[in-house]
Amino acid sequence: MQPLYESTLTSLPLIAKGKVRDIYDIDENYMLIVTTDRISAFDAILPTPIPGKGRILTETAQFWMKKTQHIVPNQLVTDKSLADYLTPEELKQLEGRGMIVRKLKPLPVEAIVRGYLVGSGWKEYKKNRTVCGIKLPKGLKKAEKLPEPLFTPSTKAEQGDHDENISFERLSEIMGEEKSSKVKELALKLYQFAADFALERGIIIADTKFEFGEDEDGTIYLIDEALTPDSSRFWPATSYQVGSNPPSFDKQYIRDYLESLDWDKNPQTGPELPDEIVAKTLEKYQEAQARLTENL
Repeated sequence: MQPLYESTLTSLPLIAKGKVRDIYDIDENYMLIVTTDRISAFDAILPTPIPGKGRILTETAQFWMKKTQHIVPNQLVTDKSLADYLTPEELKQLEGRGMIVRKLKPLPVEAIVRGYLVGSGWKEYKKNRTVCGIKLPKGLKKAEKLPEPLFTPSTKAEQGDHDENISFERLSEIMGEEKSSKVKELALKLYQFAADFALERGIIIADTKFEFGEDEDGTIYLIDEALTPDSSRFWPATSYQVGSNPPSFDKQYIRDYLESLDWDKNPQTGPELPDEIVAKTLEKYQEAQARLTENL
């Protein structure tokens, strides 16, 4: 598959470009999300695409949205066809990377759920015995399963800026206590359902993030992407061992490579990726998708 670093559709007006997604306007109710093959790490959009990654993310997000609609409604639209809005050449350009969705008002929060003690959470725990300010028991080890999943929200930063972890109390000040409590409840339910489902297929979901939006009536929907290798930390259950990070099925592989470079993590100067890193990353994304979605 040819890589798609940037979509160039002319049939629909462009609304916005994110780190990975290009968003186009359809009408007052619907829009098109194109998940490109761009990849970001440490808030930098890297100059090297991962060919086919956008299609994997689109298919995986659609899979999970359909799988979790008994928990929360989502923005996915299934009764409209891209062929009604795009030319044959544009459809070929996207190659399965496009998703028609409802227009909703995004809530100003990254709804992060952590099931295991790893990453920035492990660093904070070693210093303060907390994760995002939440006190935890003594004696926990790196990559250990937490006593219960933690809801650790963060702000949504502008592109190039860093998200900021916030307390539930601060989230309640921003969104109101009732809405914040609902988001927390939904995020934890989604995580637990997905974690149980994935574990049966040999994948541990160590942590993940969700995004939510609301309609004019205040009904909350799951939006953006969900439970993909871009928004989650996936571990193979067979190589999981408390005390060390298992090899991930997600972009942690790229983060680990970038950590080995002499790069100051300036979002404007993301380095090129070698062919072998690109190939290995794609392989990991493909395996995660296959384990989760095939033959079910």
